[in-house]
Amino acid sequence: MNAVNKTLYIPLYGKSYVSKKGLFLADPKAEEIWESEGFPLKGKAKSKYLAYYMGIRSAVFDQWLTRQMEAMPEAAVIHIGCGMDSRILRVGAGSHLWYDVDFPEVIAERERYYAETANYRMVPGDARDRTWLTAVEDCTSAIVVMEGVSMYLTDGEMRALTHALCERFERIALLVDCYTTFAARMSGRRNPVGSVGVTRVYGIDNPNVYNSGELAFAKEHAMTPREFIDELKGLERFVFSKLYAGGFSKKLYRLFEYRKNIKKEIK
Repeated sequence: MNAVNKTLYIPLYGKSYVSKKGLFLADPKAEEIWESEGFPLKGKAKSKYLAYYMGIRSAVFDQWLTRQMEAMPEAAVIHIGCGMDSRILRVGAGSHLWYDVDFPEVIAERERYYAETANYRMVPGDARDRTWLTAVEDCTSAIVVMEGVSMYLTDGEMRALTHALCERFERIALLVDCYTTFAARMSGRRNPVGSVGVTRVYGIDNPNVYNSGELAFAKEHAMTPREFIDELKGLERFVFSKLYAGGFSKKLYRLFEYRKNIKKEIK
C-alpha cells in the first residue's frame, strides 16, 4: 500500500482500542483485523487520546448515518474511503444498497475480511475519478459519508467529486470531516499520518468551498459531543477535553454536512 492507504490503520487502531475498552462503539471486526494486520505505530499515532478521538469520530458518523437511513429509506449508502472500517456491520445496511469505495489495493485487502451480499458491494475506485460511480445501481438518492478522506484531496478534487455526485443523484446527504488550513500547515510537525509517510494534506476554512450547484453546505456538526466525552473518567476526560474538544480543536478539525434537494431537517 502507498502512504495514503496506510493511514487507514490509524483509525483502525483507534476503533480497536476503544472497542476493547468498551467505549463509544463496539467494533469486534476492528479488533480482529488489527490483531492480524496491525503494525507498530509511532509518536502521536499511538496516543490513547487520538484513539479516543478516532473512536468518537466514527461513532458520530454512525449516528448521523443511521438517522439519514431512517429518513431516506430509498437511498443508496456510499462510504467513500472505507479502508478496513466495519461501518456496514456496526450500522447494518437494512433494505439499503450499500457501497464501500476505496483504492483497488485497499479493496483487495478488505475482501480478506468482508464478504459481499445482495445489497452490499465493495467497489474499487479513486475518489478523484468518477468512473467508480458506474458501479452504483440506478437510484436517485444517496447518503454519502467521507470520514478521514477530504484532507488528502485538493479543493479542486473535492469540488469535482461533489459535482459528480450532484450530477448522478437527485437527492444527496453528505457528511465530511475536514482539516482547517491551519491544521494542514501544521501537519508536517504534528500530524500522526506522518508516521506512515504522508507528507501533504489539505484543509479548508469556508465549508462553501465544496458546494456544487444544488449540493450546498447545510450545517456544521460537533466532532466530539459531550455524551461521548463523558464516557471517559477523571484525568483522561480532563486531558481529552482540553486537547481534542472545544475551541482549540475547532481551529484544527471540522465536520460539515451538505445536502441536495432535502428540505426537511434531519437532526
